[in-house]
Amino acid sequence: METGVILDRWGYEVATSSHHCVSAINSYYHQVLIYGRERSVILEAVEHDKHCVLANVLASHFLHSSGSSRALAYLDVAKSDLDHATSYEKLVFKVVSYLLSENRDDEEAVKLHSELLKQFPRDLVSLKRAQVLCFYLGQPDRSLSLVQQVLPQNEGENYIYGLLAFPLLELGRMEDAEKAAKRGFEINKQDCWSQHALCHVLQYKCQFREAVEFMEKCSSTWSSSSSFMLTHNWWHVALCYVEGNAPRQRVLEIYDNYIWKEQNKNDAVSAEVYLNATSLLLRLYVRGELDIIGDRLKRLAERLTNKANWYIEWHLDVLTVWALAKTGEISKAEDLLAGLKNRISRMTKKKQQLMQRGMTLAKALYAYGRGFDREGLELLGPDFDATDYKMIGASDEQVDVFNEVWYCMLLDSGKAWKAIEVMEKRIKKRDGIPFLWRLLERGYKLAKRPEAGIANEKAKALEGHYFK
Repeated sequence: METGVILDRWGYEVATSSHHCVSAINSYYHQVLIYGRERSVILEAVEHDKHCVLANVLASHFLHSSGSSRALAYLDVAKSDLDHATSYEKLVFKVVSYLLSENRDDEEAVKLHSELLKQFPRDLVSLKRAQVLCFYLGQPDRSLSLVQQVLPQNEGENYIYGLLAFPLLELGRMEDAEKAAKRGFEINKQDCWSQHALCHVLQYKCQFREAVEFMEKCSSTWSSSSSFMLTHNWWHVALCYVEGNAPRQRVLEIYDNYIWKEQNKNDAVSAEVYLNATSLLLRLYVRGELDIIGDRLKRLAERLTNKANWYIEWHLDVLTVWALAKTGEISKAEDLLAGLKNRISRMTKKKQQLMQRGMTLAKALYAYGRGFDREGLELLGPDFDATDYKMIGASDEQVDVFNEVWYCMLLDSGKAWKAIEVMEKRIKKRDGIPFLWRLLERGYKLAKRPEAGIANEKAKALEGHYFK
């Protein structure tokens, strides 16, 4: 088969004579890096050259991520044409075919990506894939080392600094994360991943008003973002309002207009919307604000009874178990738990050990949803820390609500001294959240300690500090 060679966006060789094919591949790269909703453009690349190995490999990965059974057919085409591929294409094929194999070892998949990036360090889409793997392994240190590995060849490159900022955030290196995110934002004001990282930093520093102002200013650039990125960035805005004790109407307006409404779009991915919706409603529920939620939780739970939304994201499954249990859909919640247990039983031993924590968290959230706080506490144990549960596919900010659930369980079960101990440690790290001071005040009162008055004063001062 006669074919030419054309360079892609990274400057790497693609065996094809079709410029349209490579143009579609480059468009796909762009969509991945901006969290765009047009990632299906990779299928056009295959239409322009059905024998292009790179086009078929990337199409296979895209379809697999979307849950399509057609994914392996594209991989088979790529395999059959591998003799005509460039060395770059062969390596991408090796990495992606392993990634899509049954019983893959995610640690091995990260190693394969690292080898690819040593030879082809400008391939930021392969870097992104590797970082996603590290995210689900709960290994931000490896994610960071991968970016640092390719940074010298990508100095000043669009999108690299957002990719650098995120693992720095997850490692608690806030100053470094802020520098990286600001650099990314300077290069490209529309880089939503750099925007997102800057919001994380401001949120962590309890600069809630600044975070909201920054993100709302950026929000006009999110219209072409995927369902996940669009609703997740708005989730961050809403969470800043929640933690900064803003009038709850602002939070509900974001929920209604920018999160829940997203599902009405023809190309919306429902599971991505429901993840951010459920996470936000749990935050409000933990704060005792079930009344203001109205029928939103019930409407959401009705959608979550649809098994098509199960087993896509562990994080969503854990939240779904709570929502179903809380709204009385007990048999559905138990079905989901049984399904998760079954899925774990079919994993490799190494993966089983990792995901057992996710299972424990799901059971605890089921108990919490049913009001069985003591049972939930027994499951989580006396040394629970939600950051040890990031393998469900959640950032520090996302898992933090499970810490709040644990604090409430401790207080509701009368374990005031333990609650005080963990909350005092927590407040030393982030002392600007009024809700934590209210919980601490409650703990002091239960323990009949005089510091309750001080905690009350601190909470009162903060409650009117950020928003009017």
